[in-house]
Amino acid sequence: MLTEKDLTLLKEKGITPEEVKQQLDRFATGFPYLVLDSTARVGNGILSLDHIAEEMAMGRWHQYLADGGTVTKFVPASGAASRMFKALFAFAEGDTDSPKPDSDVDKLLKSIHQLAFFDELDATVKRLYSKNVDQLIAEGRNRDVISAIILPDGMNYGNLPKGLLTFHRYADGSTRTPLEEQLMEGAQTATSANGDVNLHFTVSGSHKDLFKDKIKSALPAIESKTGVKFNISLSEQLPSTDTIAANADNTPFRDNGNLVFRPGGHGALIQNLNAIDTTVVFVKNIDNVVPDSFRDATLRYKKVIAGVLIQNHDLVARYIDMLRNKKYTAGDLADMVTYLNKVFCVKDDRFNSLKGDKLAELLLEKLNRPMRVCGMVRNEGEPGGGPYIARNPDGSFSPQILESTQIDMDNAGYKAMVSQATHFNPVDLVCYIRDVDGRKFDLPAHVDPATGFISSKSLHGRELKALELPGLWNGAMSDWLTIFVEVPIATFNPVKTVNDLLRPAHQG
Repeated sequence: MLTEKDLTLLKEKGITPEEVKQQLDRFATGFPYLVLDSTARVGNGILSLDHIAEEMAMGRWHQYLADGGTVTKFVPASGAASRMFKALFAFAEGDTDSPKPDSDVDKLLKSIHQLAFFDELDATVKRLYSKNVDQLIAEGRNRDVISAIILPDGMNYGNLPKGLLTFHRYADGSTRTPLEEQLMEGAQTATSANGDVNLHFTVSGSHKDLFKDKIKSALPAIESKTGVKFNISLSEQLPSTDTIAANADNTPFRDNGNLVFRPGGHGALIQNLNAIDTTVVFVKNIDNVVPDSFRDATLRYKKVIAGVLIQNHDLVARYIDMLRNKKYTAGDLADMVTYLNKVFCVKDDRFNSLKGDKLAELLLEKLNRPMRVCGMVRNEGEPGGGPYIARNPDGSFSPQILESTQIDMDNAGYKAMVSQATHFNPVDLVCYIRDVDGRKFDLPAHVDPATGFISSKSLHGRELKALELPGLWNGAMSDWLTIFVEVPIATFNPVKTVNDLLRPAHQG
């Protein structure tokens, strides 16, 4: 099936023929649905803290930083913003200058002055047409205005990375991109004792130089404003995490005789996360940022979930020490079982059947893992993965963040669980990625390979099947100790479409 040319390509990418076979087999077998125990909710898998508990958690986080604890903000920022402008592309490529009433394009044109990039757009249309935006709109030349936003001869926003678009405008006339807002947020939540802030952005190779240029131009002013020193690093998704594309019959998809590979989705970034050299890592999407005046809730709950992480790691470290040194009683083991069940929602029948040293061995194996605390927002109709208690390959159950494709909606019980879900995942995580001895966990070893996705795509008009690796905060972290904490909706302000920039939280 594989030619010498194919094998050369695989070697260049760092992919083995065995991995290709496994991926093609997966296209044939599909991914199994997960077995669910229940929907996670407050009192069953989601922790809701009162004001005193929040203050204690923030205090523990501040102490961690003061004691020299290390932390990095890890921001997935790969890919162009083309999906953000889907409605604009459709309008620009259409045959009318009149948008449908109340459509996204109509609303955008009516609020065009509210966009933070309006001045840039105005200068662009003057360059292209020797007229300003208002003049073009008055003449009914709406497609020219929209095209100037997204097309290469204009601002080219449809092809630029989302992290480098102008999102926010300030009273003094200055503007900021998501990249710059992430820096500001990092300075306010993750400054180490020596005044450094570590940020890591995953970017595509085609955009890497653009990010470097923006960082170079923006950094002096932000460092001056915040009084901190930023250590910023960039990485690309590894070629070895690309996945082979398949035809409908699950044979390798070829283009001009060449095998076609596709990026493995954000789950591939577990390799990038694995390379981070700090103990604690915040994970947050590039577009979930707000201006300074709306950031209070974000800052508070970033520190809250980080403090919950450290508080629980303190106890886990003490338990691991007791287990390793066999300094435990039957009562201590029972306390550990209760702790795993109540705090981490880990359910395992072996907790009841094993006793003494055998139970201690199981508890040590359960506790000696990477740990994450994930913010969970009340579901108010926003899209996002949901929190559930799901079965693991070893038969135990634990909290997982699932996508809808992982749930068998033909199962009446599961369908009811989905309808009763109260929260969703806004991708707001803080992770502890070293063991109690300070050694880095091998994060890829904790991925559940049976939790990927198969989707339909096309290339040059030909349909193909694409395979996505287990998602970064989904199956790639399924084997972690997990705590879900309720956080307010004010911490979730993503920009999925350009019209989201017209929301109040982005108009500060």
